[in-house]
Amino acid sequence: MTTASEKHGFNQKMEIRRAVQAGIPIFIGYFPAAVAFGILAKGCSTSFVEAVLFSSVVFAGASQFIALNLLMTGMGPAGIILTTLLVNFRHFLMSAYLSTRLKNLAHKTYFLLAFGVTDEVFSVLSFHKEKLTPRFVFFLELSSWAGWVSGTVCGYVLGGFLPDILTQSMGVALYALLLAILLPALKTSRQTVFLAVLSAVLNTLLIWLNLLPDGWTLIVCILVVAFTGALITPEKKETVYE
Repeated sequence: MTTASEKHGFNQKMEIRRAVQAGIPIFIGYFPAAVAFGILAKGCSTSFVEAVLFSSVVFAGASQFIALNLLMTGMGPAGIILTTLLVNFRHFLMSAYLSTRLKNLAHKTYFLLAFGVTDEVFSVLSFHKEKLTPRFVFFLELSSWAGWVSGTVCGYVLGGFLPDILTQSMGVALYALLLAILLPALKTSRQTVFLAVLSAVLNTLLIWLNLLPDGWTLIVCILVVAFTGALITPEKKETVYE
């Protein structure tokens, strides 16, 4: 007969398997983007250790491309950290929501689990109908993290065999990534179109006026456009069912 401990161990293995399976599409999506980041990092004269630590410790997707570009413009650490914080501020809200799904199950691992929250991970967890457990969340996040870090390693190694002009041109991957995120919203929301145009016009104006240090125009644009978006976005009324 199967003992309780054996059944518990089997359930744990099945949960890990389901988490890894759910993370495979994220792994596949992250890998080529991370390859582009690794190639770009190589072209920006970043060392192999720095590039790998960048992806494994920061793990911030588009923000890493932005930070790398800001490094090349000569922006200081304070400005880069502030820019990354503003770009990734949405992660506070996503983590707060997931903590309500986990409730009292993961107090000791909140910091670790919050580190692995990305847009794609949040999307998968939000639509996960079964009860969330720290184990499932951890292995899902580990799968996505592995895709990003391994892609960075491959990209950096590949960058050593490519001509410098091709390696440096990988900076266009940032714009492709941001457009992929933005385009679906542009098709369905006039407000998003307005905010995107406002951001472009404001950024162009600030660069033309040349009043701010390198890189700080991006920070000002983020703050102004985010504040404007908060003002013009209609508040959704929740329907109360009795």
